[in-house]
Amino acid sequence: KTLGLVWYVKWFATIMVLIAVICRSVPEVDKVWDIIFSLIGTFGWLYVGLAWKDRALIMLNAVIVVMLTSGLLRAVL
Repeated sequence: KTLGLVWYVKWFATIMVLIAVICRSVPEVDKVWDIIFSLIGTFGWLYVGLAWKDRALIMLNAVIVVMLTSGLLRAVL
């Protein structure tokens, strides 16, 4: 069985979320990096949820994308 794009996106998104958690746990790292890596990972998982037609993943990640985007805009503006 060949590995499709969704498999790669899933693992890339997972790594991005883990990096975000690392950023969050290190006080010296600016909060904006946590938000950026979280947003990248969440967009990835939203893509996976859409590809899998998994409504729980779609709803969770769509809401988180909106919240993170709002946080990012507040952090940079």
